[in-house]
Amino acid sequence: MNIKRIRDFLFTFEQIPSLIYLLKWIFICLVLGVIVGSISAFFLLSLEWVTNWRESHLWIIALLPVGGFIIGLSYHLYGNSVVKGNNLLLEEFHTPEKIIPFRMAPLVLFGTILTHFFGGSAGREGTAVQIGGAIADRFTKVFNLSKRDRKIMLIAGISAGFASVFGTPLAGGIFALEVLILGRIRLDAIIPSFLAAVFANYFCEIWDVSHTHYHIASVAEMNPVNLLWALLAGIIFGLVAMLFSKSTHFWSDLFNRTIRYSPLRPVIGGVVLAVAIYLIGTTKYIGLGIPTIVDAFEIKLNSYDFLLKILFTSFTLGAGFKGGEVTPLFYIGAALGNVLVWFIPLPMGLLAGMGFVAVFAGATNTPIACTVMGIELFGIEAGMFIALACSTSYLFSGHSGVYSSQIIGSPKHNFFIREKGLQLSEIKKKRKKK
Repeated sequence: MNIKRIRDFLFTFEQIPSLIYLLKWIFICLVLGVIVGSISAFFLLSLEWVTNWRESHLWIIALLPVGGFIIGLSYHLYGNSVVKGNNLLLEEFHTPEKIIPFRMAPLVLFGTILTHFFGGSAGREGTAVQIGGAIADRFTKVFNLSKRDRKIMLIAGISAGFASVFGTPLAGGIFALEVLILGRIRLDAIIPSFLAAVFANYFCEIWDVSHTHYHIASVAEMNPVNLLWALLAGIIFGLVAMLFSKSTHFWSDLFNRTIRYSPLRPVIGGVVLAVAIYLIGTTKYIGLGIPTIVDAFEIKLNSYDFLLKILFTSFTLGAGFKGGEVTPLFYIGAALGNVLVWFIPLPMGLLAGMGFVAVFAGATNTPIACTVMGIELFGIEAGMFIALACSTSYLFSGHSGVYSSQIIGSPKHNFFIREKGLQLSEIKKKRKKK
């Protein structure tokens, strides 16, 4: 009886349960951060090795169809339940049914490494996010978490994966809160999301993993004219983000409709990609494309670089190869910003940096996370230009995105108010019926 009275007395102060809540999530996120951060380090080092090996042995690209068959067959035999990738994480968050199969983690890790090894054009965030989500969902059973805590756990897993693979813990924490519902942020998970991001990034860097550094040499004066130019650039970035999203969905739908046997899709796609790479005579548009991204801040690129990266990446992912979209979106945005200097009188490096995050913002519908990422990567001096570009890109990319299972929580404008509560994929079907 005395214990009950003491407990009731203590819990009259809201800070006591808050402290217990904080300590609980510090422990859980610390364990999650150690695991996800270490796996991300292995993943990043593996990508670096296979990329260097491929560039030194370009004949391996001819075997891209073989790599595609291995990936396709692996998912056909063992991965039907996780083939949706990031969209499965979003669906489980909105309508929980069952624990995400742990096989998602090794399958996507294996598939992404093979994609880059043989010469596909893909990113890495999708892999890290799926690994983080699959591992985090295991904790639901281990710690006997409630349904509400399971959702928070999924957010923490997404945050840990994203932050550790890019070295941006602030952006990673916000991305996980922002990406689940278009136009809404889950502030009830803000502590676990940031804790997981910080811990995972820390334990990734412990393994001596280095992240690419980018530099904006000069920032334009902040005046009304330059801010208007930034808005124009943001509009273009948003339209290109929409083009990328629609291209990826187009190729995916085309392969699914025309080739019924799923392992054959990346084989056919691999043949087309290998021939295309041979004909253009360069590997500039495959893999992550980090060297080109770095060049975009300093030297003039070809006017068509961003378009070819859209084509190669959307086709690679649509054919069934594995990886993420974000690093290719960085490439597309930076290369596009590099080209915009032809008619937008802003510094090349600034436009490249704006495009780097703004195209990503429009394609994933995460303008706040991308603004913070831009500030983390390039410094606060360019913050206002980056914020305007990201928010405008978000608006002009429309109600589309690379994650078709995103639910519209708050439409981007009043003309779309009837679509509130729908998934992005359902909007597409609704328009077709009309």
